[in-house]
Amino acid sequence: MDLSHYLRIQAHANHLMNQRLARAMQGLTAPEFQAPRVGFFPSLAATLGHILEVDLFYVAVLEGDASARRVFETFRNPETLADWEAAQRAVDLRLIDFCARLDAAGCDAAVHIPRADHVQVDRVAHLLAHLFMHQTHHRGQVHAMLSSTGVAPPQLDEFMMPSEAHLREPDMAALGWREAQVYGQA
Repeated sequence: MDLSHYLRIQAHANHLMNQRLARAMQGLTAPEFQAPRVGFFPSLAATLGHILEVDLFYVAVLEGDASARRVFETFRNPETLADWEAAQRAVDLRLIDFCARLDAAGCDAAVHIPRADHVQVDRVAHLLAHLFMHQTHHRGQVHAMLSSTGVAPPQLDEFMMPSEAHLREPDMAALGWREAQVYGQA
């Protein structure tokens, strides 16, 4: 498997895990979604909002949007779980679409990341690795926060193994995905 294929799998895994979280949290009330919790960010809404904000920024950077930094000026945390889910789904699908077009040259291409006081230059694959790690890190915090609610935290860590298809098959079918589409032919 080449790096671009691996990154496509990661983009799909990201979306599937966000959908699992959204489905699991359907049982939360609006006050529970906003309630103070122990974590780096003080609530489920704030933690999910942080993931969304960073995703919006980095996906805009990857797409070559010169105004990507405006995300930090205009972003507001989602008020409701439905608001978060819709916005997260949209950016997840943009990320999947970006990764679907990647090849070896695209993975190695320079990407310009506008920071507050400079423009950071890195490789696309490095930015994507950072983004996927960021998402995983903060979804873990959401998972821990859910442990203090009446919602059972969903399974979030078996997507990457082709041999565990049976564990994700219903989720993938619900998203209209097939194993061969995501993993390629065996």
